[in-house]
Amino acid sequence: MLGSGKSPASNPKDQRRKVAEKSVDSIRRLGLHDSEDIRTMMQGSNMTKVRSSRWQKSRNLRLLEDGLTVWCESTKSSRKAKAQQTFAVTEVECVREGCQSETLRRLSGSVPENQCFTVVFRGARKSLDLLCPCEEEAQRWVRGLRALKEHVANMTQKEKLDQYPAQFPICQHKYNQNQDGKMSYDEVKRLLQMINIDLSEQYARSLFKRCDRSGDGRLDHIEIEEFCRELLRRPELDSVFRHYSSNGNVLATAELRDFLGDQGEDASLNHAQSLILTYELNEWAQKNLFMTQNGFTMYMLSRENDVVNPIHTKVYLDMTRPLTHYFISSSHNTYLTKDQVTSASSTEPYIRALNQGCRCVELDCWDGDKGEPVIYHGHTLTSKVPFKEVIETINQYAFKASPYPLILSLENHCSVEQQAVMAKHLRTILGSKLLTKPLSDRLLKDLPSPEELKGRILVKGKKHTPHLGQLGKNGSCASFSSSSEDELAGSNKNTPKKDPAKVCSKLSTELSELVVYCRSVPFRGFENIAQKPPNEMSSFSESDALKLIKDTGKLFVRHNSRQLSRIYPSGQRLQSSNYDPQEMWNAGCHMVALNFQTPGEQMDLNQGRFLSNGRCGYVLKPSFLCSPASNFNPENTGGGPGHIPTQLTIRIISAQQLPKINTDKASSIVDPQVWVEIHGVAIDNARDKTQRIDNNGFNPRWDCTLSFQLQVPELALVRFVVEDHDHTAKNDFVGQFTVPFTSLRTGYRHVHLLKADGSSLSPATLFIHVKVSCKGVRIKSVSERMAMVKGKA
Repeated sequence: MLGSGKSPASNPKDQRRKVAEKSVDSIRRLGLHDSEDIRTMMQGSNMTKVRSSRWQKSRNLRLLEDGLTVWCESTKSSRKAKAQQTFAVTEVECVREGCQSETLRRLSGSVPENQCFTVVFRGARKSLDLLCPCEEEAQRWVRGLRALKEHVANMTQKEKLDQYPAQFPICQHKYNQNQDGKMSYDEVKRLLQMINIDLSEQYARSLFKRCDRSGDGRLDHIEIEEFCRELLRRPELDSVFRHYSSNGNVLATAELRDFLGDQGEDASLNHAQSLILTYELNEWAQKNLFMTQNGFTMYMLSRENDVVNPIHTKVYLDMTRPLTHYFISSSHNTYLTKDQVTSASSTEPYIRALNQGCRCVELDCWDGDKGEPVIYHGHTLTSKVPFKEVIETINQYAFKASPYPLILSLENHCSVEQQAVMAKHLRTILGSKLLTKPLSDRLLKDLPSPEELKGRILVKGKKHTPHLGQLGKNGSCASFSSSSEDELAGSNKNTPKKDPAKVCSKLSTELSELVVYCRSVPFRGFENIAQKPPNEMSSFSESDALKLIKDTGKLFVRHNSRQLSRIYPSGQRLQSSNYDPQEMWNAGCHMVALNFQTPGEQMDLNQGRFLSNGRCGYVLKPSFLCSPASNFNPENTGGGPGHIPTQLTIRIISAQQLPKINTDKASSIVDPQVWVEIHGVAIDNARDKTQRIDNNGFNPRWDCTLSFQLQVPELALVRFVVEDHDHTAKNDFVGQFTVPFTSLRTGYRHVHLLKADGSSLSPATLFIHVKVSCKGVRIKSVSERMAMVKGKA
């Protein structure tokens, strides 16, 4: 059995009895002793793992005794494969009931839906599609996994430690589940994961082997203490600790309070005491309200000491302003899995985008077979996905990550008949979520707010204008200059541009009626901005938007204070690459649509822009981008609105557990260097780097100070990038993290790095010190300073 650290019992009945007793103890420690679901999971279930109609294999799934790890056993497995056949509850993104994955949806009708479920993992790990022998067993696993996931997420540090009969070995000389005073590598690893100490597998195994003096694969209490001491050893953290400790051994409550004050945090004695009770592992120290070096390390590595302001991880901005006052997280060609020429169209990208807080998704709609519209990138080799399936998926996931309004950007290429089918599906599937009429009968002066539109789905598209006398029995004639057509024209230099006046498509009355606050109209200049209806909006190609920003930046800002705008990538980006979104945000553009399926710097910036406000997909624009009389010029910001000269100083101290890039080369060790980039208005754009450190990915130390002068800090994003230096070729990307300047916290902080696809690179971190000053005065809290400046404005 994986991770039991125990030789087989001589008597099978005794072995089963002991396993059952351990399971009961584990359930009790988890606080779920009344859960029949968890008991079923621990007893194990025979299921079928499904990959296609032809590939279906028998598997036995069982929750291990730690209550956190699921063992997925096959009848034929190599030793190497067995090592990879577990998953931790903490790795699970979500559990989907029924046929809610691409694989199971294709088999719908041939497999009993009520016996299926899908385990979706964080990061790049493939989902696990499973078929149970009966509905009851499927429900028990779905409920059990969800209960465990929620329970672990809500556990305090103390509750996590109490998961083990013996608490953390560096605190007390009590021992492991086996009652023999020793712990296996897997037991130590799971214990450490429970208290948020993640491990680099390669380093941890080599350290474990080094500490295992007896060579029996288990550590006694002395060896465990050595292992933990080495694992937690951080000389740079010890240096900070000693600076505030009067005796160099412990921090008294008042000394910890002084440290918190310098960090710009709550510097009360109560807060300092609560941190000791939460993170201190030594019972004597905790009882006497002292913090040891190990407790300090635990606190400094925790999310509570993250570089991101914890207030900003929840919705904290005013959500009662008009929609035009917000940046809105937006996706382009949402249905595509890769490039826009040959890749597959799927519902999965919608799920991923919506789970990331995206609030505007795109649907390219075309006539399909049997009267059912489909979604794909027209006139290309991309595959087709039924419109109905996409709407069903949107209905299920629209508000899981954010409660605020979702906008469906329709690129409508369908006949009147299939447009009516689209309208029918939208109404019947989305039901009361779909906004079909204005919230008020009063004359519309401004668009409603995200708060007023909470839980509603808006349709963006063409709307007929009956007063033009064009409305016929079957529909109306509408200008049909869509972003998709612009792209196709732009991708072929030999294709003549069509005259919009001659491009006319019949518009279904049923579909037109669903467009309320997001009526697509061609952009006709900046004249008479105040007279334009607030519910009209225009789409701009990236090149057109850039031209407007450079030629008439002030007017574009004013336009965006009243009218929604959507920016989309050039049609020449055949590989679905992205443009720089920052230039568009500088002008107050709302829906800066990017290809979410394409990782890279542009998506890093998008993730950073919408990191704050609880990742809800709506971020309030700075006040100077919300006024119809604004004089803000995104191309010239040497003064005027938003001009708050600010000095940002970042000391890159060290990194921890950076992964190897070339994992197939045993001798490949990272030569890391760190870039810090500022993305904002043109005058603020800057980047600088540390020196490289040769052959050290585990604990490289730079102690390198980088300084930046910001003129418009409210628009700035700070991006940390770690690269593996290469003398002969382009440096390899290791990890990055992007954060709005206004969400930065000052003081000593850890930056938790992300992979290229935006998922966690844990346990890789940067240890930094952040200092902010304005007019020579050091600021302890970035967010408080920005609030103070706004108050004076």
